[in-house]
Formats: sequence, structure tokens, C-alpha cells
Amino acid sequence: MAVLDILEFPDPRLRTVAKPVEVVDDALRSLIDNMIETMYAASGIGLAATQVNVHQRLLVLDTSEDRDTPMVFVNPVVTILDDTLGSYDEGCLSVPGFYEEVNRPQTVRVDAMGRDGEAFSMELDGLAAICLQHEIDHLDGKLFVDYISPLKRNRIRSKLEKAHRLRA
Repeated sequence: MAVLDILEFPDPRLRTVAKPVEVVDDALRSLIDNMIETMYAASGIGLAATQVNVHQRLLVLDTSEDRDTPMVFVNPVVTILDDTLGSYDEGCLSVPGFYEEVNRPQTVRVDAMGRDGEAFSMELDGLAAICLQHEIDHLDGKLFVDYISPLKRNRIRSKLEKAHRLRA
């Protein structure tokens, strides 16, 4: 397994809309394993393939207390089960060091395939539902900063661009 490079805002590749996964094979399972390792190495609770510059509809997440229960979602489709919005201070591995309040539905159903291509459906609520929606946004070319004011978004962009220049 390998830790993959995570793209950082404002990298334009983060705006790419991911294409459906056509086949679940050993190459995809290897990518899944690398994404899980990358998520844990970065102390994240979710990671979308878009964030590692692979533009397929694939994400992993682990919101378990012990961080030992990774979940895999291939071609996920979300259905909102309850319009009640919950507010959560979201952060993102692609927007390191910044957290902003985002409102999202608290209860969803997801239909997807797992790491071996088996179809499944499950209901998620609370943090897991929030995280899933956040990661699906990545697959659609959206970031959590799209939910905040342009002023805050531009401030974050400027700070990250400066940090990128200093690292280069």
C-alpha cells in the first residue's frame, strides 16, 4: 500500500466531476487500499478519489470511534431521508487547517457498491451522513468552501496559495 498525494484548494483538478466506475477489479481494490491508508495517514475521516487526482466515483470514510471500520462506496447515490439540517464545523484534507460551519441533511440513504462490486444500501445519520455528503460533493467537483461566503472563501484561497508558494 502507499500514501497518495492529496490535492489542495485551489487546485483546479478538485473541480473535476468524477465519472462512474465501470469495473471493480484488482486495480480499483488497490486504489481503495491506498486511499484508506492515505486517509488514516492524514488523520482524516473521509477521502474521495478526486482528492487524490483519480476522477472516478469512489470514496472511503471511517467515522468509527476507534478508526478501525473503513467503509467503501463505489458509485454512491444519496437520497435525503430527512430535510432537517444539522450544522457541523467541517474541515477537509484538501483545505488543510480551515474549518467552517456547513448545514447539511442529517439522515440519508446511500446506494453504492463495496470494494468487491457488491451492491448495497444503507442509512447513515449524524457525522457519517455529513461526511458522506461532503465526500460526494468532491466527486461532483464541489468543496465545503463553496458553502461559505465569497469573502471567507477568498481569504482561505489566499492563505493556501501563500502557503503553497512558501513550500515551492
